[in-house]
Amino acid sequence: MTVHVHPPVPGHAKAPSNAPTLEISLYYVIGGRPALVAAVDMFFDRLLDDPVIGPFFPNGVDVKHRRFVVTFLAQALGGPERYHGPDLGQAHGHLGITDALFDRTAGHLDATLEELGLPRNLIDRIIGVVAGLRPTLVTA
Repeated sequence: MTVHVHPPVPGHAKAPSNAPTLEISLYYVIGGRPALVAAVDMFFDRLLDDPVIGPFFPNGVDVKHRRFVVTFLAQALGGPERYHGPDLGQAHGHLGITDALFDRTAGHLDATLEELGLPRNLIDRIIGVVAGLRPTLVTA
């Protein structure tokens, strides 16, 4: 996902239509890795507190799991990082995730991003990226 930004042209209030565009990934627009680390920490806190989703994490969520999610999201949002963790389908296939659980989890992500102050258009774009995982994660 990219946002097109015209670089400023001296003496012009607005860049001309033929001005080159810079593509800035959603990863950088939201603040890069530090922003993702904060979001993932808040997100997992919400999941652990949820009476329906929390039991999927009987031992909590360790640092390694959180790093996998941060790196996965960083790559998915156009950042320079590359995910080299476990295959998502294999790692989640035994959990019996339903559409309702997927939607509930996405709702927590939406609420987390809203609490962090991201504008609705960016939240919707991030949720759209995550929605692409539905076929891989929903197995029940």
